[in-house]
Amino acid sequence: MRVSKIENGTVIDHITGGQALNVLAILGIDGTGGDVVSVGINVPSDRLGRKDVVKVEGRELSQPELDVLSLIAPAATINIIRGYEVADKQRVESPGHVSGVLGCPNPNCITTEDEPVDSRFEVLEDGLRCVYCDTIIREDIAEHIRV
Repeated sequence: MRVSKIENGTVIDHITGGQALNVLAILGIDGTGGDVVSVGINVPSDRLGRKDVVKVEGRELSQPELDVLSLIAPAATINIIRGYEVADKQRVESPGHVSGVLGCPNPNCITTEDEPVDSRFEVLEDGLRCVYCDTIIREDIAEHIRV
C-alpha cells in the first residue's frame, strides 16, 4: 500500500471506486477540523477492479455513520485499528431504514418544506424509498446526502 499504517482509528476499505470524497462528506470531514486522513482513489483491486480506501486517524465510526456509508459503499469493510493492529473487522450492512441523512428529491415532499420532519427512507434492494411521498432514489444516492 502507498500509505503508512495508522496507530489508532478506522480504515474503510473496498469503497466503490470514486466514492471516497462522498465518504469524507458523510463523516463530516472537510479538512478544517484537523482530522488526519489518508485517501486512496481508484486503487487497483482484485475483487472490485478499482476501489477507494479512506484511513481516519483517532476516530472510530458510529453505527449511523456505517448505515449511511453502506448506501454508497455496499462492499466496504471497516477495520478498527488500535495500537497499529486490526482490533475489529466488519463489513458494512445495509439498514432497513435511514433517517435524517438524505434529502428527498421530490419538491412536494413534506420533508423539503419548512416542517420539522426528518427525512426517512426505506432501503430497498435497488434503491431507497421515501416513506412520506414514496419517491424512489435508484441512482446518484450520494447527491442526496445531507451533511
